[in-house]
Amino acid sequence: MKQYFESLDPDTILTHAKGPTGSLPLSDEILRQWTSGDIFGLTQSVGMGFDPRRVLGDQFLILSTQGGVRAPDGQPIALGYHTGHWEVGLLVQAAAEQICRHDGVPFAAFVSDPCDGRTQGTKGMFDSLPYRNDAAIVMRRLIRSLPQRKGVIGIATCDKGLPAMMMALAGTRHLANVLVPGGVTLPPTTGEDAGKVQTIGARYTKGEMTLEEASLEGCRACGTPGGGCQFLGTAATSQVVAEALGMTVPHAALAPSGQPIWTQLARDSADASLGMVERGETMADILTDDALFNAMLVHAAVGGSTNLLLHIPAIAHAAGLKRPDAAAFREINRLVPRFVDCLPNGPVGHPTVQMFLAGGVPEVALHLRRLGLLKTQARTVTGMTWDELLDRWETSPRREVCRDRLRDADGIDPDDVIMTPSVAKTRGLTSTVCFPTGNLCPEGSVIKATSIDPDVIDDDGVYRNCGRARVFVAERDAIAAIKGQTDRPIKAGDVIVLIGRGPIGCGMEETYQITSALKYLSFGKQVALITDARFSGVSTGACIGHVGPEALAGGPIAKVRDGDLIDIVIDRNEMIGHVNLVSEDPSMTAKQILNHRSPHPDLQVEPDMPDDTKLWAALQQVGGGTWGGCVYDVDDIVRKLRGDD
Repeated sequence: MKQYFESLDPDTILTHAKGPTGSLPLSDEILRQWTSGDIFGLTQSVGMGFDPRRVLGDQFLILSTQGGVRAPDGQPIALGYHTGHWEVGLLVQAAAEQICRHDGVPFAAFVSDPCDGRTQGTKGMFDSLPYRNDAAIVMRRLIRSLPQRKGVIGIATCDKGLPAMMMALAGTRHLANVLVPGGVTLPPTTGEDAGKVQTIGARYTKGEMTLEEASLEGCRACGTPGGGCQFLGTAATSQVVAEALGMTVPHAALAPSGQPIWTQLARDSADASLGMVERGETMADILTDDALFNAMLVHAAVGGSTNLLLHIPAIAHAAGLKRPDAAAFREINRLVPRFVDCLPNGPVGHPTVQMFLAGGVPEVALHLRRLGLLKTQARTVTGMTWDELLDRWETSPRREVCRDRLRDADGIDPDDVIMTPSVAKTRGLTSTVCFPTGNLCPEGSVIKATSIDPDVIDDDGVYRNCGRARVFVAERDAIAAIKGQTDRPIKAGDVIVLIGRGPIGCGMEETYQITSALKYLSFGKQVALITDARFSGVSTGACIGHVGPEALAGGPIAKVRDGDLIDIVIDRNEMIGHVNLVSEDPSMTAKQILNHRSPHPDLQVEPDMPDDTKLWAALQQVGGGTWGGCVYDVDDIVRKLRGDD
């Protein structure tokens, strides 16, 4: 047994120390006018070893989602939850050094984040979306707890940490805040990307890959140790949206993690925050209605994750702006088709680093300006409007070098990654998001229409499916049926109806375990999915989520039974569609059937749902629910508690 109370060398235990040398640069005014907290803060700073001669410089907070502990050579001492926060400490260091070069005083704080990929199919997913709100609250508290800060440099990368950081920076909009996206990991030279590799269990179980193949692909999918995934999922889409909002320096989203072009972004971002202070600008000058419009526009153009329909309204709410609703997203998706070919979308599916080299967000914005859609007078943290920024981008050496590098290194024409909208149309690319309604989703639902397999789309551009329902109240049961591990395996033509997985049911879990299996199994494209849960940004296929009302909030989806006939129509031209229960009883309409039925007998709140998540679910429901961004609207919550409604 380990001994815990061995003898110690008493000389190694000190009871006092000399303290820092030198003296604080105090003045009569400081001692008479400053608070005791401000003065004691100087004592704390020199106590940590900071030069006392410099402590009166402008303070800047570098707030990041760093996770894990790296040795100086990059080897892991303690693992992070994911690659996305593994290297961001290098960005913190680069930003801090740049602030010091300008005689500023850098502070650093860390609020790490979970990994949606790591928690797929586990109880950890019950905490995923609620974490975003919690993290944003903690980040804002940390910002306010450094009273003398002039600005915040927020560094984040992935699915929940990055939206939380954007909410935190938006919620402290009186400061000179700048966001630094943490970049992306490289794809393996040979092997599967990090999205496809999450399906090795399903493919192996169905006999569609060997144990050796699964072992090899699972090992090499993350080509480099840092950065977000190689696909335009929620993490990468959030980076793109942050830049479109004007919150970052130009060409910041999707930079390859760990490389010089990536660390330079941190230094540039520090300069941008310093510049905002000099100009008297704050985040309030950046986050405007026009900025939100641009973000939704770019989201549609790149074919981004449907999870941003939760995050963009949340950022707007934090910024004190009107939250865009489904109608606003629908209108923008009618204005602009997708013209970016990036994983998980096709036709080729280029990794995110190739989108970056093709020009990234500035290149997309350039096309949108040519279409006359971009709000070009919206400002960015650089002090430039989008008009000024794009004028410089179009003839910049950076644009030329990156696009040439893509041609030379990968043999990829950048115009095949970020196309002109006219070329995209000839290649069959369509608008991104459709919002079907119907008797099973009277408040609406969401489908990433651009990612439905072309083989199941009719010649007129419409997806049609009328199939029998297979109802599940737990994701684990649905995935078992997909893997063929039950008496009734899922088969081509089935319509999976997964209920009770919205905010009230389990915290609105992400069901990528199901959608990815359907994408990569040979029969999967012939199966549809309808759920009140949400999807990973890398999901593809006929997957309809965010069904409202959710089952446990009285939604009619709760009343579907095995064998019911479900009719789905998604018009990818007009971006409209429906999801309806079909009556096969000539004496009753579908509406009458749903009105007479009780909810599914197995429907219940997830027994293992944490109390923290139950509280989140209740509060966000008052604040507008899923279609309001799952936020805490404090005024509405207070009115509800007082019984004013």
